Amino acid sequence: MVSRGLVRIGGTDIEYEVRRSARRKKTVQITVDGAGVQVSAPNTTPESDLQAIVRKQAGWILRNAQEAALKPIPKRFVSGETLPYLGRNVRLIVKVADVPTQEIRFDHWRFHILVPEGLEGEDRYQRIRRAVVEWYKARAADRLRSGVQHWWPRLGNGGEPKLLIRDQRQRWGSCAPDGTLRFNWRVMMLKPSLVEYVIVHELVHLSVNNHSDDFWRLLSSVLPDVAQRRRQLRESGKALPL
Repeated sequence: MVSRGLVRIGGTDIEYEVRRSARRKKTVQITVDGAGVQVSAPNTTPESDLQAIVRKQAGWILRNAQEAALKPIPKRFVSGETLPYLGRNVRLIVKVADVPTQEIRFDHWRFHILVPEGLEGEDRYQRIRRAVVEWYKARAADRLRSGVQHWWPRLGNGGEPKLLIRDQRQRWGSCAPDGTLRFNWRVMMLKPSLVEYVIVHELVHLSVNNHSDDFWRLLSSVLPDVAQRRRQLRESGKALPL
């Protein structure tokens, strides 16, 4: 059984969802995630007791709610969800179709995803996710290569670098000692100014292979708003869904 509750702490309302279960005998559990505040309770626990528990845990709830708000809700790849592309949220339209394998088409700022009949559960999720990642990787290869070529006359050092697109969860890009540039495919989820920042950042590393004052001076000389872009990149990275 599911119901809703609300308590007011000062000027802040805490809305919560109550899930009751006959199997839960005594304990009341509070969880906070991207979907909100959930309270799991036995069937027999009075609403007044739940309100008292929420009030008692209000400080913890509010702290965790602020963190959870920055974390995206995991995608299920169903119609109505969105994925970011170049800083814009693009709506997904998912349809079952007579196709041999999953297909992704980007048209008028919509992702049209076609899935074969009978594709369900975890297999459906994983196969669509792989197709989505490959789509982003292909766009990243094109756009990042174009960006590197654009900035190369100004920042190039040595021969034009090899460029690789990788799944680097903890970093946007890297520059190897041999000059190879590796970029995270998730860069394509960022707005164009941040894509440019990541490209220029790694190209500067071809001349200054560290984050010394010389590095930041050179980076600032070509991107005067480097501090703003760097800050935006940190914030944007917290909310990427994949």
